[in-house]
Amino acid sequence: MTKALYFTGEQEVTIRNEPEVSPQSSEVAVQTIYSGISPGTELLIYNDEAPRNLSADASLTTINGDLSYPTKYGYAAVGKVTKTGEDVDSSWVQKPVFVFHPHQTEFCVDVSSAIPIPSSVDLETATMLPSVETATNFLLDSEPKIGERAVVFGAGVIGLCTVQLLSQFPLESLIVVEPVTRRQELARKLGADEAIHPDAAETYFDERDSADVIYEVSGQPAALDDALVAAGYDSRIVVGSWYGEKRHPVDLGRDFHRDRISIISSQVSTLSPELRGRWTTDRRLSVAMRQLTHINASEMITDYVSFQESEKAYKRLNQTPESTLQVVLTYT
Repeated sequence: MTKALYFTGEQEVTIRNEPEVSPQSSEVAVQTIYSGISPGTELLIYNDEAPRNLSADASLTTINGDLSYPTKYGYAAVGKVTKTGEDVDSSWVQKPVFVFHPHQTEFCVDVSSAIPIPSSVDLETATMLPSVETATNFLLDSEPKIGERAVVFGAGVIGLCTVQLLSQFPLESLIVVEPVTRRQELARKLGADEAIHPDAAETYFDERDSADVIYEVSGQPAALDDALVAAGYDSRIVVGSWYGEKRHPVDLGRDFHRDRISIISSQVSTLSPELRGRWTTDRRLSVAMRQLTHINASEMITDYVSFQESEKAYKRLNQTPESTLQVVLTYT
């Protein structure tokens, strides 16, 4: 019997039995080995802070329905192919693959949805592919340039992936704003020049040249005010956070208009229209897969939790963010 994780109510997750399925002609069956929990989106659902009538993800055929309870969600499954449909080459069997699929012990998907994992990427690290692809999308949308001053608000998983990609650029400076001391230390270790507490942000940026490009990935809408403080004339603010039902007034009454500050929404389910002449989502995903070899996943994966004890994983993410970053569910 296949088992799947469902969000069944506020701060409630349940593992349910589902009927076993066999791969159709163009499908493969995948046995899950690891799956990564998104500490942003999945905690919004867990805490009932996601819009219930919103499509779970219209860009992914593996995720259906909306975000109302009960819902099956998740998008970072790593496993091995166990069976193939009649139209799929048998060489797929035993191949390690990544699939944007909810947390489930085994499942069938069209072979086009199964992404082979190269030998250069270990399976635990592969669970971070969505986070690295998201960070890749931020950089495509913001176009960081040589000598620019960059600031990242939030040193969670997405923020730290963004820092590691940005650290490969010849920037003048890379600053992280983050309240948790452990995450500040990790941001410095992974490539930030400096990491400061949000309470010190206004004074810090008042005393220095403004940032050219700013990434708001803290998940807290109040951080937009601090991002505006860090900005100057013609600065770019990339909002990568999804706030769900969280609300906060934003101060656009100071220098926002006179300084012609740009606020850019960046969401990985689509590509910016300006990029679509040369870029596709497949190309972006390939770039992200290659970047996994440059990401220090071991520093970000703080917990491995058995799939059968998934409830503990969500409680830990929700209650101890100071010590928890990426949680990986194990299935063996």
